[in-house]
Amino acid sequence: MSPNPLLLAALQLISVIVFAAGIYRRLALVTLGQPEARFDNPGQRLRRLLLHGVGQRRVLGKTFGVNHALLFWSFLVLLPANGDFIVKSLIPSVSLAGLPTALYRTLLCAFDLVSLVTLLCVGMALSRRLFFAPDSLSTEYVKARGAEGIVILSLIATLMLAYFGLHAAEITLGREAEATAMPVSSLIADWLAGNVSAKSVEDAGTFFWWLHALALLGFLCYLPNSKHLHILTALPNCFLGSAEFTPLLPREEFVAGRSFGVAKVGQFTWKDLWDAFSCTECGRCQAACPAAATGKPLNPRQVLHAIKTNLLANGESMRDGRAPVLPLIGPAGEGTSSEETIWSCTTCGSCMSVCPVLIEHMPKIVKMRRHLVQMAAKFPQELLALFENLEGRSNPWGIAPTERNKWTGQLPVRDFEAGVTEYLFFVGCAGAFDSRQKQVTVAMASILDAAGVSWGILGKEEKCCGDSLRRLGNEYVFDRMARENVAQFKEKGVRKIVTHCPHCFTTLKNDYRQYGLDVEVLHHTELIQQLIATGQLKLRKEFDALGKVVFHDSCYLGRHNGIYAAPREVLKAATGTWPAEFERSGAESFCCGAGGGRMWQEEQHGERINLNRVKEALAQKADTICVSCPYCMTMMQDGLKDLQAEKTRVKDLAEVVAEAL
Repeated sequence: MSPNPLLLAALQLISVIVFAAGIYRRLALVTLGQPEARFDNPGQRLRRLLLHGVGQRRVLGKTFGVNHALLFWSFLVLLPANGDFIVKSLIPSVSLAGLPTALYRTLLCAFDLVSLVTLLCVGMALSRRLFFAPDSLSTEYVKARGAEGIVILSLIATLMLAYFGLHAAEITLGREAEATAMPVSSLIADWLAGNVSAKSVEDAGTFFWWLHALALLGFLCYLPNSKHLHILTALPNCFLGSAEFTPLLPREEFVAGRSFGVAKVGQFTWKDLWDAFSCTECGRCQAACPAAATGKPLNPRQVLHAIKTNLLANGESMRDGRAPVLPLIGPAGEGTSSEETIWSCTTCGSCMSVCPVLIEHMPKIVKMRRHLVQMAAKFPQELLALFENLEGRSNPWGIAPTERNKWTGQLPVRDFEAGVTEYLFFVGCAGAFDSRQKQVTVAMASILDAAGVSWGILGKEEKCCGDSLRRLGNEYVFDRMARENVAQFKEKGVRKIVTHCPHCFTTLKNDYRQYGLDVEVLHHTELIQQLIATGQLKLRKEFDALGKVVFHDSCYLGRHNGIYAAPREVLKAATGTWPAEFERSGAESFCCGAGGGRMWQEEQHGERINLNRVKEALAQKADTICVSCPYCMTMMQDGLKDLQAEKTRVKDLAEVVAEAL
């Protein structure tokens, strides 16, 4: 049934040229990005590739993900079948039939059954797209490109139908010696034998042969020029993914003549650009993003698409050293991200936590913020006072540093003493200045005393850690703060730090490593859990006056640092029961809306993020919302006030434990 090998060879050559040209045209653009080291720790990288790439771990996390995972695994199984089809057509003497009979029969059976599974999965995927698409597949920009997905799915379906038609014809005509190893094709062949003439079967076989060949070669030509290029880039992207959930952006060198942040697509690293080509446009990031869910301009998937589109539009001019033809940051449009989009991000990390191919959305947004703040001086008006206060008085409110000790009230001030004090209690700006958060600071101090922990504070010498500055892109002021803080910690001989703010926690623990800080940093939920587990902290009663308690996971404690069990274990010890859970909890927790510097900005678009989260708590009929973050405390309280639901209390975990002493 195969045609003249010369004709097929000519078609294959054309297809390979088109395929190679498309791949080169796109992936060569990746080399225009800035250098970045992504090949260290090959063993860990291989593990991530197997777990997330081959194992489809995050894909399987969603119900319909099973369908996509089956399609992916079927693609791997059918690769040798399609390779055998092409090779055998050119060189009939070379085929899988030369393998040992048992192995050959096993492969034939696998190809036959997997082809049926693939056809069923394609049918489900097409039905989902056409008749009951989720919100993530229904936005305008997806609709504009939705034809690509339908074309690819249709090509796959055509391949499967052609496979069955071809092999059923061969079995009917007695040309397949191992027909019994192909149950589906044999079933179709039985029908053909009883209903179709031999001449018609021969003609049908030729038709299906050509259909299979043209669909396969058409798929090869179409692939590199569509969003389904991710079929080739996604697996390498899993290998190239960051070992840390939040990859740290490099420090900037502040010297004359340098440009900071990203204003042009070529200022991204090559890995950023590879990410853009690896995006499957599955919509998981969009569905998880609190900004997108509440009507903000930000859509993480669209940010990646804009980078890819911008790179394709500007690639030629970048090579020639000419000005870009399409701005990366500007009025909303294809290939451009608006300033409103960039400032809408809460840096909660939800997008990165659900991406099946480990794309790093958030760092790209922060890089663009760095340009807007440091090069263009274009940022929301509310941030001007914040930046001035942090730079001048090292706290967001501009309060005199001498006021940092006022939270102690009648408590004796415990100054940190080098070589004597075990833990530095890093109080943080909110813990020192915010009237509500001061109560949490006092509760934490009482817990440390009750457990006999050696601790001290820096008092008026303490400075802001700079978290909001770094997330907002003001790297210049953050850099100065970080260097001063690290120098102070080293001078005072600090070896252990405890803080009750997850933002201070992640900044001191992770970001400050870039500045040479090598100390143990604990969040207060971790330390309290350890003190209870070792018996140093004895809770003399189960405190049950809180009613139904629902626990809210802070983004910077949970997703960014993987701490989920400790706070729940502490609440269990303090109240006698496990806390109730939000519908979205753990790694899927919904942001309070204050991260990424959003604490200091007004929400101009859509629903307020904190209201969305508080409504979820009220749906649980919770009497107490337990938090472990000053920002979350503020946002939850404000949300309850706005919804006139102030009968529901907000407590920090430290307050619950202190009351249970």
